[in-house]
Amino acid sequence: MMSQYILTLDQGTTSSRAIIFDRKGQIVEMAQQEFRQIYPKPGWVEHDPKDIWSSQAAVATTAITKAGVNGKNIAAIGITNQRETTIVWERDTGRPLYNAIVWQDRRTAEFCNMLKSQGHAHMIQEKTGLVIDAYFSASKIKWILDHVEGAREKAKQGKLCFGTVDTWLMAKFTNLRLHATDVSNASRTMLYNIHTHQWDDDLLALFDIPKAMMPEVKSSSEIYSQTATTLFATKIPIAGVAGDQQAALFGQMCTKPGMLKTTYGTGCFMMMNTGGTPAISKNNLLTTIAWQLDGKTTYALEGSVFMGGAVIQWLRDELGMLNNAAESEKLALSVSDNGGVYLVPAMAGLGAPHWDQSARGSIFGLTRGSSKAHIARAALESIVYQVGDLVAAQVSDTGIKLTEMRVDGGAVANNFLMQFQADMLGAKVIRPKILETTALGAAYLAGLAIGYWSDIDELKGLWSVEREFVSKMDSAIREDNTRYWHKAVKRAKGWSA
Repeated sequence: MMSQYILTLDQGTTSSRAIIFDRKGQIVEMAQQEFRQIYPKPGWVEHDPKDIWSSQAAVATTAITKAGVNGKNIAAIGITNQRETTIVWERDTGRPLYNAIVWQDRRTAEFCNMLKSQGHAHMIQEKTGLVIDAYFSASKIKWILDHVEGAREKAKQGKLCFGTVDTWLMAKFTNLRLHATDVSNASRTMLYNIHTHQWDDDLLALFDIPKAMMPEVKSSSEIYSQTATTLFATKIPIAGVAGDQQAALFGQMCTKPGMLKTTYGTGCFMMMNTGGTPAISKNNLLTTIAWQLDGKTTYALEGSVFMGGAVIQWLRDELGMLNNAAESEKLALSVSDNGGVYLVPAMAGLGAPHWDQSARGSIFGLTRGSSKAHIARAALESIVYQVGDLVAAQVSDTGIKLTEMRVDGGAVANNFLMQFQADMLGAKVIRPKILETTALGAAYLAGLAIGYWSDIDELKGLWSVEREFVSKMDSAIREDNTRYWHKAVKRAKGWSA
């Protein structure tokens, strides 16, 4: 019998990846390709949708070729993606109307502030579980319709499609036959009612977005369609879709209420399974749909940090302090502490639990003796402090004390970062053997849909620990660090207001 595998398309903010998994959840082969980041103005971040598609198609082909298999060996495709990033294209031609407006983009911040001042925050949180912010898709769609010539007229005529990145990729892989998304991605648009499971007419009217633009919303694990491109000689079912953070929660097997994971990627994303009931946060965390499986919806509480690993990229690319991201650990360990230096990486504003769009990146506590090692250490520590703020908010919201946190994403290979995180949380940080849990989660969802894996219990048996980090820090030092961090955050807030 021919060996069968699951192919995950993992479309991220800075690169597209394709990973092939076997029945044991092990990586057989992978390919990755970075693509262009576009910054037309300060605070604006865009991608060319054609770059997203071409890079994702290229790595899918490369991974299959490197593995020495073909389309017949691929049982199903799972898709996971950068969320909230907004693409609008012509329904008949597939031509993008404008560049993809990326989740980090702040161009609609002023409009979002206006909605808050008009008193819409409570209604939006009640329906969507989200706070009003430029981060989400709704205001980005409105911006495209308002600023691209003829867009609004075409939208009214039903000639335009909106999609998050998963929707765009499925449209391309099916030659525009499919216009769909899953519940986890829909719940990040600020247009989807997470209680009624419908695109919300009140919200569509508020943002002046025609309903005809919106994709069909499906569960996270079902056969969506078959591929129809010439990339694969065979038709392969697309059978699992989830936004990157929800996919990581599933890949980490956080399937019971109270289980929590944090992904350290471009941003940092803490997500806690809250079961079948949406928990509304009093501390500016987001209520979101984790996944829908076998007709049951699982909800989660999420906190988002905009600048996680991106702060290390900033040290490397903009400041030229590092040749590669791995150097940050060596630099940080070359000094005994941060020398009193605190870096607040609010280059794109502050996410949860602060939600301050006017905060800006700041460095405090510099002295004549401050070195690039202190700044590198402060940058890594800033990631930990931001995650600590999310955990404190989650504990306050749920009353569940944190004893362990499962971690994944590229930055968790940094042992200094993980140990400092355990120290500052006073809790165990668990790093699994397979760090590609985002891609793995999408593979699991696709595999369950076609019977490649029988059930969640089988998947739980595949999850294993690579290393546990245990807190070694004295509580007085932890409190001191936290106090100075909050002092720095307070000063960074409202800078551009």
